[in-house]
Amino acid sequence: MHRIPIILIYSRLLIGLIIILLSLMHVEKYKFIAIALLTIGLLTDIFDGIIARSINVSTQNLRRLDSSIDQLFFISVATATYLQCPEFFKLNSWKLIILLGFEGLTYVVSFIKFKKEVATHSIGAKIWTLLLFATLVEIIIKCQSGILFELFFWVGIMTRLEIIAIILTLKKWTNDVPSFYHSVRLRQGKEIKRHKLFNG
Repeated sequence: MHRIPIILIYSRLLIGLIIILLSLMHVEKYKFIAIALLTIGLLTDIFDGIIARSINVSTQNLRRLDSSIDQLFFISVATATYLQCPEFFKLNSWKLIILLGFEGLTYVVSFIKFKKEVATHSIGAKIWTLLLFATLVEIIIKCQSGILFELFFWVGIMTRLEIIAIILTLKKWTNDVPSFYHSVRLRQGKEIKRHKLFNG
């Protein structure tokens, strides 16, 4: 039972690689299969943490691993989607570069301050992940995205800025910080409330 969270985390690596291979092979019904696998990957991301907290194995190392593999998983799906819909990525290249720059900046700030990667798992970041999922689904289906992509972009910028603010506020590296408000309370030495299911 205690190995289930780690299995779910590593399964996302496999799912990401499979989606890339299917995209390269131009398999029949790729869109349906890719969306199904993307959905499974998202579900493993949701339930690995829930299960880990429910059986008391949610360690810092596990949360760090979860964050790193989340990145690799969505990079894999984005790569596969680029192979299918290169024009969309070319048309929106500047926004994607800016967003990736802000994402990279969160890691740079975290490594400079704490010598560790980001693992805040903030509420805003979770909402942005759902927007990322929805945007990828729309692009996979139509090779385009309008309002949803704009929302994904701006929420992405705001949540990356919040993560940077959280990192700069914390006195020591801490995983699972729900918001900037909670980081301020931690800096003041106060207890914070975390939801047992989503930020335990």
